[in-house]
Amino acid sequence: MKNEMFKVSSFGLAKGKELVSEDFAGVKVIDDLCIGIVCDGVGSAEAGGKAARRVVNYLMNNFKTRPRSWSIEKSLHHFITNINAILYREGIEEYDRPEYVTTLSIVVIDGHRLYGANVGDSPIFLYRQGHLQQISFDHVSDEPGMEHVITQAIGLSETVDPYFFENNLEIGDTLLLASDGLEKVMEPAEIESKLKFGATSLIKAASRKVDDDLPDDTTAVVIEIQGESTHKTLKNIELPIPKSLKKDQVIDGYRLLKPLIQNERTWLAEKKGVKYVLKFPPLEAIDDEQYLDLFVKEAWNASRLKAGFFPKAVIPKNRTQRYYVMEYLEGVSLKEVIAKKPLPVEDTIQLGKFLLHACSFLLKYDLVHGDIKPENIIVLHRHGKRVYKLVDFGSIVEIFSITSRAGTPSYLAPERFTGEPISEQTEIFAIGVTLYEALTKKFPYGEIEPFQTPTFKTPKAVRAYNKAVPAWLESVVMRAIERDKERRYEVYTEMEYELTHPEKVKPYYPKDVSLLEREPVMVYRWLFIGSLLLNIILLLLIIK
Repeated sequence: MKNEMFKVSSFGLAKGKELVSEDFAGVKVIDDLCIGIVCDGVGSAEAGGKAARRVVNYLMNNFKTRPRSWSIEKSLHHFITNINAILYREGIEEYDRPEYVTTLSIVVIDGHRLYGANVGDSPIFLYRQGHLQQISFDHVSDEPGMEHVITQAIGLSETVDPYFFENNLEIGDTLLLASDGLEKVMEPAEIESKLKFGATSLIKAASRKVDDDLPDDTTAVVIEIQGESTHKTLKNIELPIPKSLKKDQVIDGYRLLKPLIQNERTWLAEKKGVKYVLKFPPLEAIDDEQYLDLFVKEAWNASRLKAGFFPKAVIPKNRTQRYYVMEYLEGVSLKEVIAKKPLPVEDTIQLGKFLLHACSFLLKYDLVHGDIKPENIIVLHRHGKRVYKLVDFGSIVEIFSITSRAGTPSYLAPERFTGEPISEQTEIFAIGVTLYEALTKKFPYGEIEPFQTPTFKTPKAVRAYNKAVPAWLESVVMRAIERDKERRYEVYTEMEYELTHPEKVKPYYPKDVSLLEREPVMVYRWLFIGSLLLNIILLLLIIK
């Protein structure tokens, strides 16, 4: 997998003729952050392989959802300590001794800053300017003849003391995380010669060297630093942030016509007879780096998300001030449209498909919109048909982010109010509320005010407000806004399939609906049969 800053690869092979390796690895690039992990399940432990998988998945998921206020160092220490305690406790509970035992090597790269930690003897190497150097520390015995015995591992004891390190990286550097099986087969010079071809070539070369009979499970993660992060580059450009903006002011050829939102940081502008939208950073960004970082990320997302779901956006190369430019859409918000009358059924179906496709596109970048609602959907008319555009790049965040109540309360899934992260399911809930509102002009759970902790009572069915809605579409919408996420659609594709295959949609009933309300025909049929049988029995008793 490649991005503008990192090239990453991961590969592993089991030892000898084994089918399953006790090693497990993962590598993930999220914007400027790159996470690489290798775990080598301790062979003498009954659950070493399970422990390796558990640790990789636990750390990867927790780094994606970590509180943004936490430093990388704090996150590493906290997550490693937690998973060690979990696996040690489970080993004692299940086996009466530690058996969920694995080594761990992890690197987290934020921009060009490297943070790393290891427990055990799975090495981490840095290849720079033709030289390969180990930068991790092997936790092994100092006793002569016992050098192969590890003194620390995840899950081995109640506490753990990882080796932590950090450093700066340079363009051209390559990081290698490996299980100790690699060094048993290949010399450093051989590793250096194969490293540039990635993890797969490296591990397969090791296997060929021993006639595909590896003496130990062998795994590698390779991360190459290829270039500067666009996000970091954009942030580091020295550009002033205007404190005040006024009508007819000209900035780089754009004449400001009128502010589009109340804070007067988003303006309708004109250049050479063409209308555009200019968005400037909030005033807080002048003194607060966090606000500046959020704006730069917003501008970056706007310019790179090139798809028909969103307005076109660019960051001009020769700006004299900090802003970005979007195309001006000659349309109105969906909120304005449905204020007059509900959206027709066919248009609502198309709206649902549009939102699901847009969200699926964002998912390719590990992003979610974060604030789906009628105000952020622009309705255009082209060739006699409604066309939709999704706006507000400022709300877009990484999937699984924990952003408190970011978004609009009336469209937030119940679990968002209890601190759960943004996910496909929470976005599906917002889509469902939007479709419900489009069809009924009402909120399924009422209008929720900021900082309110709502109670989610059973909502009225869509057809209680709009008889024109077919039963199958009502079922789709009601399942999307289900309070219990176990009964809600899990992924976008599941909901999209039902929107395009009405004949496959099963009737939806709230959890607290009685069997009589759910299946009246069946209930009356069985009541009739029961009554008939009872009458026959009574008749037989009378005859006797």
